[in-house]
Amino acid sequence: MPADRQTLTAPAAPAAVGPYVHAVRAGRLLFCSGQIPLDPSSGEIVGTTPAGQARQCLENLQAVCAAAGTSLADAVKLTVYMTDLGAFAAVNEVYASFFEAAPPARVAVGVAALPRGAQVEIDAVVALAEGS
Repeated sequence: MPADRQTLTAPAAPAAVGPYVHAVRAGRLLFCSGQIPLDPSSGEIVGTTPAGQARQCLENLQAVCAAAGTSLADAVKLTVYMTDLGAFAAVNEVYASFFEAAPPARVAVGVAALPRGAQVEIDAVVALAEGS
């Protein structure tokens, strides 16, 4: 493994549901794996609506960022995967509450299905401060 590539497991985030880590630090970027709306304690899906699930996804990403010594506020790009793009406005409202100032770049993608029957999954690329 290259010296500037470090894997990260976040104790406060839900356990990975496959052969991956929560994030990989490479240089001054943190590449966060997609988070579905799992409760970190129970491992069960949280939320019955896309908006509620998006909130949990973003909270899980915040936990991953915190484990790396950064914040989701330092994200440079997020990708939102949704099984129903008709819920875009509701998801967008929740998303906006996490990025009130200087939001990151974003992509929203409609997909046929997500792991564990989730309606939303979100991944992130986060800028790291020098020395973190």
